[in-house]
Amino acid sequence: MSLNKDGSYTGFIKVQLKLVRPVSVPASKKPPSLQDARRGPGRGTAVKRRTSFYLPKDAVKHLHVLSRTRAREVIEALLRKFLVVDDPRKFALFERAERHGQVYLRKLSDDEQPLRLRLLAGPSEKALSFVLKENDSGEVNWDAFSMPELHNFLRILQREEEEHLRQILQKYSYCRQKIQEALHACPLG
Repeated sequence: MSLNKDGSYTGFIKVQLKLVRPVSVPASKKPPSLQDARRGPGRGTAVKRRTSFYLPKDAVKHLHVLSRTRAREVIEALLRKFLVVDDPRKFALFERAERHGQVYLRKLSDDEQPLRLRLLAGPSEKALSFVLKENDSGEVNWDAFSMPELHNFLRILQREEEEHLRQILQKYSYCRQKIQEALHACPLG
């Protein structure tokens, strides 16, 4: 931790990645140049081909940040480090705290400053640590998905709808058959 002339601090924060879904990275044969890495994913040129993979479970990354660095900037920096081209809005930074044997997670707002929070919490990682997770706010942000992803969602929904419809038709066909059998088995009268 070091104090800058402008009164801000510079230091490291440790972020644990707890991602359930795969992430997208550019599918290219050549590794990115230093200039590409500085520019960041999705900036300057559109990524035409992507490949998806799962990041290692419970991966940890250390970031060198300023005390005025915002949570949204931390998320973007983490995605750049792993060359992830997914929209940063798909992810959220959480503060994790352990108290009395219980683990508490709180989603940070985009403007909160993780290093400042880390300094205020003290040196214990049980008091405060950071976790990057998918941004599951309950509402789907459809603007954050690429066109191929949206088309894939539509295909999945179409298949689910067709399967559900097939099950309903099968159920009513079975009921119709049983009713007709009962009608033929009962004498009129």
